[in-house]
Amino acid sequence: MKKQPSEARKPAKRTLSRWQSFKRLLLITVMGGSLLCTLTAAVVIGIYSNLAKDYDLTKLGQMPERTIVMDYKGEVLGRMHGENRIIVPLSEVSPWFVKALLAREDARFYSHGGIDFKGVLRATVRNLKDMRVVQGASTLTMQLARNSYPDLDDRSLHRKLVEMMLARRIEKACTKDQIIEHYVNRIFYGPGIYGVQRASQVYFGKHASQLNLSEAAMIAGIIRSPVRFSPFRNYEGALKERDDVLKRMLETKMITPEEEIAARYADIALHAQPAFQSQGGYALDAVRRDLDLILEQQEIEDGGLQVFTTLSKELQDAADEAVEKRLSAIENQRGYKHPKKADFDKTWDGTQEISSTPYLQSAVMVLDNQTGGILAVVGGRDYRQSKYNRATQGERQIGSTVKPFVYAAGVASGFVPGTYINDAPIQPGEIDGSDPGWSPQNSDGKFLGLATLTEGLVRSRNTMTVRLGNFAGLNRVIELLTNAGFNKPAERTPQIFIGNLGGNPRQLTSAISIFPNQGVRRRPFLIDRIIDKAGNVIYQTPVLESEVITPSVALLMRNILSQVLDRGTAAALRSTYGFKEPGGGKTGTTNDYKDAWFAGYTDRVSCGVWVGLDKPQTIVDEGYGGTLALPIWADVMKKAVALGYKTEVPKVLLPLTKVTLCRVSSQLATDGCGHANTAYEEALPYDLVPQGFCMEHQGYAAPPPQRMQQQPQRGLFDRIRGWFR
Repeated sequence: MKKQPSEARKPAKRTLSRWQSFKRLLLITVMGGSLLCTLTAAVVIGIYSNLAKDYDLTKLGQMPERTIVMDYKGEVLGRMHGENRIIVPLSEVSPWFVKALLAREDARFYSHGGIDFKGVLRATVRNLKDMRVVQGASTLTMQLARNSYPDLDDRSLHRKLVEMMLARRIEKACTKDQIIEHYVNRIFYGPGIYGVQRASQVYFGKHASQLNLSEAAMIAGIIRSPVRFSPFRNYEGALKERDDVLKRMLETKMITPEEEIAARYADIALHAQPAFQSQGGYALDAVRRDLDLILEQQEIEDGGLQVFTTLSKELQDAADEAVEKRLSAIENQRGYKHPKKADFDKTWDGTQEISSTPYLQSAVMVLDNQTGGILAVVGGRDYRQSKYNRATQGERQIGSTVKPFVYAAGVASGFVPGTYINDAPIQPGEIDGSDPGWSPQNSDGKFLGLATLTEGLVRSRNTMTVRLGNFAGLNRVIELLTNAGFNKPAERTPQIFIGNLGGNPRQLTSAISIFPNQGVRRRPFLIDRIIDKAGNVIYQTPVLESEVITPSVALLMRNILSQVLDRGTAAALRSTYGFKEPGGGKTGTTNDYKDAWFAGYTDRVSCGVWVGLDKPQTIVDEGYGGTLALPIWADVMKKAVALGYKTEVPKVLLPLTKVTLCRVSSQLATDGCGHANTAYEEALPYDLVPQGFCMEHQGYAAPPPQRMQQQPQRGLFDRIRGWFR
């Protein structure tokens, strides 16, 4: 018996009803899930958008870069502190590099708003397929955010979400070109290398604007792992990364097939420039030491400052050249016994620094008398081989260059240039505080007998200097030396009178400058002013000065020291080395010719030179300061004069009073002095005219001289009337 159709359809209806219920449930679930996901996403976006608002976007362009050090004209000497970065505008970056960067890191950069959703989806699928993170989805903007804020430098989901929201903020606040400019200047390109400009200089020795396609692709290729793929460490790896970038540029139609092939087979010449160059050598190192004393630690780390120094780059170069030229000439003399620098250079591996070099060294310091500003500083022959600055850090016996200060103390104590001093052997017990057997000799082994004070300094007589120092007193001499800039001696002995005193060119040059400065010492300094990124002057060095000797003593000493150059131990300066500018100075040589010195000045500039070996030993036989150090001084000072460091208007001299003196007593002469043939005429500043008469010779005493009155200026009528008187 057949079933009724209605009964046959009942199960089908029930099945259909269940399916419809399932679909409704599924739809509700999907809609609910979607709504929940949307709400969750909205909450997450809201939370992380608020978190992203806490970041200061002005920091995108605030990148630590190296502090620029310049000479007084603004010419760059070098860079220091901060990160090794030079910020350049995007207009000064090769377009090839920008294309290579986008092809490698973010091909859709100009079409997204900070987040590349296609890239996110692609990376998600790839990572799920491989069950590990093998592909990222960071856009250029997201990378900029991560590199600009240190707290985003981790791999957490929280960091990634903040980074994404921050990238959207950046896209709204900056143009695309601004984002690229910030990125190329901020990114890390290798150890100690930040920004495309330094990367271009270090790897290829050229400006970022000059990068060709092949070079640009290589630098863009190593960004993801600059240490691993550094061209210096892994050239083949860097080439592979370059080729991958070129392939991406071709795929994204940023270059033509012909350009891709030409770049792939182009020769790449690595420049191999050190990431951190020792620019400026000893001069820049001296600036760095002063900056460390002036700046706060944070200012040092941030860098980006402009430091204007007192240095003259032209004079600095001339000083460096003079040292190398003159010392090489000494080393090439017949019979020279020490290692030569040229031979040492052949064995040096180019990296090893040594504290004590075996070859001949020199140090130079040049000061501007008007300010105390250091114009040039040479601390040695090769900063790469030895960082030890002999001009500022060293301390060697200064030999006879101490004598001008002993004589200045003697003049301040009552002696005058024409006074007789006995050049004869020192007798036991004659000198206060000396060992009984101490009897210094003159360098020529001879004695002149009675000679004037002037002759004693001009001819650098040891016994005369010791007797004069003994008259002035050891305490007075040491006080004058310390006020002039030397350290207090560890041992207070009369041997100081003839050079048993430690010093360096900085101290000696500053001290000798008191004579052209009318007795005033101006503190030497290197840094004139420091300017921050905003153009504000945050530091300026004041000119600090103090009187060491009176202007009158300085005047008499200048007259004597000028004769050292004209006819004394430095006479070769005029006759051999052709230095004609008015000035004065003093040579110095220590025992056994271990140190050779010359310190001298013109009205505008003072300069001190030392020559010797790091381990004190005889340089050459008869290696006097006038032979070894004087030629360097002449070269440097002739350059200073050529650069305009000379006095155009003569200084106003002190008024002088003509008096008759006795050479023996250094007092006003009597007629008895005339009978003894010791009277002579001298023109002295009034405050140095002796107040008493000679007690050594009996005779009539004339009245003491009166201060010369300043005559009033006479007009034209007065002068005409005078013709008829």
